[in-house]
Amino acid sequence: MAILDAETTAVSDADRAANRVCPVTVKLTQEEHRAVTEHAEGLGQARSEWMRDVILRELQTSPNDPLLEEVVGIRLLLINVLRPLAGGQQMPSEAFDKLLENVGTRKQEIVQKMISARRR
Repeated sequence: MAILDAETTAVSDADRAANRVCPVTVKLTQEEHRAVTEHAEGLGQARSEWMRDVILRELQTSPNDPLLEEVVGIRLLLINVLRPLAGGQQMPSEAFDKLLENVGTRKQEIVQKMISARRR
């Protein structure tokens, strides 16, 4: 008589959906493996849990991330306002308004390019 019968050890489709039973593998060099292990341990996590968190976080980062768009917008604004000020120039309010409009339209395009470049 078997200690565990096949019926009780088989994982149902419902269990698969509810539990983490689908493995994802990756091959690393010994140095990469060591670095990943040390990093995860430094965070107090198992290596597999850290890798899972990284994968899921990456999937949640979308080109439509409003926070990323706002950060890019602020960066564009600062660069385009501080450059003339550093050179001793003044910026008329009309020029500033036009700059704000331009930043608003360009920030999403720039975020899309950034994410595409990062995925390559």
